[in-house]
Amino acid sequence: MGSIDVNIMTKIDKDNYKDGEKLPVEYNDAHAALRGYAESELESSLVLSAGINPRLYSYMQEFEDFYPDKTGYIKKKIALKVSDYKSAMIQGKFLAKKGLWVSEYRIESGLNCGGHAFATDGYLMGPILEEFREKRNELIRSIHEVLTSALAEKDRISPNTPLQVKITAQGGVGTAEEHQFLIDHYGIDSVGWGTPFLLVPEATNVDDATLDKLINAREDKLYLSDISPLNVPFNSLRGNTKDLEKSFLTAKGKPGSPCPKKLIALNKEFTEKPICAASRRYQVLKIKELDRSGVSGAEYRKQYDKIVTKACICVGLGTTSLLVNDIDTGTYGNGVSICPGPNMAYFSRTMSLKEITNHIYGRSNMILRKDRPNMFIKELNIYIDYLKNKIEEMTDPSDVKRRKYFTNFALNLQAGIDYYFDLFTGLKGVFESRRPDIHRELENANAEITLLIEELETLPEMQVVQALGSTQ
Repeated sequence: MGSIDVNIMTKIDKDNYKDGEKLPVEYNDAHAALRGYAESELESSLVLSAGINPRLYSYMQEFEDFYPDKTGYIKKKIALKVSDYKSAMIQGKFLAKKGLWVSEYRIESGLNCGGHAFATDGYLMGPILEEFREKRNELIRSIHEVLTSALAEKDRISPNTPLQVKITAQGGVGTAEEHQFLIDHYGIDSVGWGTPFLLVPEATNVDDATLDKLINAREDKLYLSDISPLNVPFNSLRGNTKDLEKSFLTAKGKPGSPCPKKLIALNKEFTEKPICAASRRYQVLKIKELDRSGVSGAEYRKQYDKIVTKACICVGLGTTSLLVNDIDTGTYGNGVSICPGPNMAYFSRTMSLKEITNHIYGRSNMILRKDRPNMFIKELNIYIDYLKNKIEEMTDPSDVKRRKYFTNFALNLQAGIDYYFDLFTGLKGVFESRRPDIHRELENANAEITLLIEELETLPEMQVVQALGSTQ
């Protein structure tokens, strides 16, 4: 039987109240979830995602199961989702200072992934994996030193040698060749697959209507949305029934959700107690503020749409499971949110668990399309589109600091392209059939980035946005 791992999004740590009084921090949502897991009988891993939460990380040291015994065994291991090497080092050392060892660093693509997308500043997956390969021993050694010192101060058993560490990767992997390449070339201990399993009824609960939408989804139906109340980009499916429900209610003059679960009620813009940006209460207050601002026309519409685009994903992401299992959705409604990654475009039928497993290990091929780009190229192009959109959203083209940030972002992408040119030129025996396409795609991407950099640095400030639009 597999390990029953638990994932906590560290930033979803809402304050809770009883009889109008704010409860102590240990009753916050993430803290309570951590405590429930820590006091369980499970022998598994706690996966921490969405960045560092110092209070939550500090709370972990209160629970015995997170510490190693005299043999080095840890009943409850810690796995960190990280975007790059620097993040791994910072978070790993922070926890080590508490006497806690990270047993897995799970590297995830910033944008080529499902659900919430935590973009880097233009650092691409390949160069990030390369840094982990080159500095893996340094990461383990330096964090081990911090750990042993902290455990000694706590008068606890301190291991003489570093405890086991796994470096894993996920995000956009779609073929057995890519899977094995990450293991062979970068020394990755294991590779994660997520999005394709939405088409595997034995593994995931997806209702028939949503399943049909996923099967037929192509690139234009899979997008990086602004629907999350966390204000973090969220990979989603256009036309999902939760968004259709949201649009219907907004058109009737009832924007926002009743907010039955309040899991992302984190906004204190208008209230002392936090409320959710997808809630009806928040959106009504925000729209009233917009009405008082005097903004009109296209700018009003733009700001209005930004308010009402937020969706109740707390409910929506769980509804499909209720529908599949014939559980009454009650007051929640039947609207379904779903969060596939861009890779969904290349899988176009339901699969059995055996079929997807055979695909992962190269015994069969479940991708019918012949035009799927290499995972690294796909991520690169997503980042280019992301950068273009951010530049277009810039309200003040004369903002030198912002333009410098975008230029550095583009330069990081360009450095990644240079890395890929060297990587694919030097490889033997892998990606042979796609090599010409990969080089052509890299050349096109490099030309696009070069043009972006030139326009950011040399065009008259007020023409930046207009000129960038002409490159699309």
